[in-house]
Amino acid sequence: MCFDKFNTDKMEEECGVFGVYSKKAKEEISTLTYYGLYALQHRGQESAGITISNFGAKTTFKGMGLVADVFTTEKLQELKGNAAIGHVRYSTSGESKVINAQPLESKFKLGQIAVAHNGTLVNAGILRELLEDSGSTFITNIDSEVIINMIARKANNGLEDAIKSTANAIKGAYALTILADQKLIGVRDPYGIRPLCLGQNEEGDYFLASESCALDAVGADLIRDVEPGEMVIIDDNGIRSVKYAENTKNAPCSFETIYFARPDSVIDGKSAFNVRVESGRCLARQKPVEADVVIGVPDSGIPAAIGFAEESGIPYTVGLIKNKYIGRTFIKPTQELREKAVQVKLNPLKVNVVGKRVVVVDDSLVRGTTSKLLIQMLRRAGATEVHFRSASPAVKYPCYFGIDTAHRKELMAAKLSIDEINEAIGADSIDYLTLENLTKVLGSEDFCLGCFDGEYPVCTPMGEM
Repeated sequence: MCFDKFNTDKMEEECGVFGVYSKKAKEEISTLTYYGLYALQHRGQESAGITISNFGAKTTFKGMGLVADVFTTEKLQELKGNAAIGHVRYSTSGESKVINAQPLESKFKLGQIAVAHNGTLVNAGILRELLEDSGSTFITNIDSEVIINMIARKANNGLEDAIKSTANAIKGAYALTILADQKLIGVRDPYGIRPLCLGQNEEGDYFLASESCALDAVGADLIRDVEPGEMVIIDDNGIRSVKYAENTKNAPCSFETIYFARPDSVIDGKSAFNVRVESGRCLARQKPVEADVVIGVPDSGIPAAIGFAEESGIPYTVGLIKNKYIGRTFIKPTQELREKAVQVKLNPLKVNVVGKRVVVVDDSLVRGTTSKLLIQMLRRAGATEVHFRSASPAVKYPCYFGIDTAHRKELMAAKLSIDEINEAIGADSIDYLTLENLTKVLGSEDFCLGCFDGEYPVCTPMGEM
């Protein structure tokens, strides 16, 4: 179980996917996939898996835990072939157990197929019921098995049409990597909500990945992002692009760029690091404050803190030390244990905050519990004032597309005013990045901003989610 699942003031991503295709079999194909998944570990820590294709014949190995825990050197040496897909999982659909780990593999009319999926389908339940009524059986309770069953059901039309038909039937946010018919195939949802990019190394091998940092990890160059509503088919003939959806709308998840992605990733042409630094600069301009130091909450709050310090002229310093070995824990999510977990994960650097007026910058404030605890910790460490700044707007709505936030009643900004939030977390002042400044930082209004304004790319009755 991933530690951050019990971090009460954060959102969580679903998964990370990776794929590689080479014209010739290589012993290092599995190792390349391993390193790609290692670079995507921040996107999911519950399970990891790899499917290797040796010119059609597929072998899958997966297990619970981190990539380094699941795969040994000996196991990687056993997985040989010319193509592979990999997956790291954070569960938003289905229980956290090995049967739900990915990739999922199956045999159907056109041979073996393996699918790795990042995202959430909003109509998975309806599709699953229809498939069961027509005779399909399921062994997991995750969205991804709906996808693989639908592809198999459409096999009479050929692989390409089966995937296109499936992609048009499923609704929601998704990025897929697929191994079938001696091909590596990538599919991105019609709104581009979930990221997927394409790369190539000097040897001519092709790669698919949720983030460009995984391409860097395997020595590949970023070619481009897979477009919304696009399917890319990679085989010995190279890359072929197919637009499976006519009515597409570019609306990538804003939280991918401002929080989820590693800062060294480029998401839809934008440097995640630069976006976060500029968010901090905007925060400094929005509500100036007199203070002695600026600190960031590790790790994702640090770039915004740097930007805040640069714009305000207030010195940036390290104020919180993160325990890098906190990885996973089996604590139960009771309130008392949640609070203890935050104290284990982060500790104030007293020498840098004692007697100081401190601006603490974090990537977001969702439920407020962690922010409150951090402020208490900084005061105990000797900070005379603590001013909180959120590098994203106030989260007022739960994510319709599967990001693990909370029910709306648990979102602090959905029920309290700014002044009430400030009082609740015990800060001397508080400010969120405005929605207007977020769109300026992102350089476009063509992003999914539903967590902030309740407006999603598709019609969504929010109710009391």
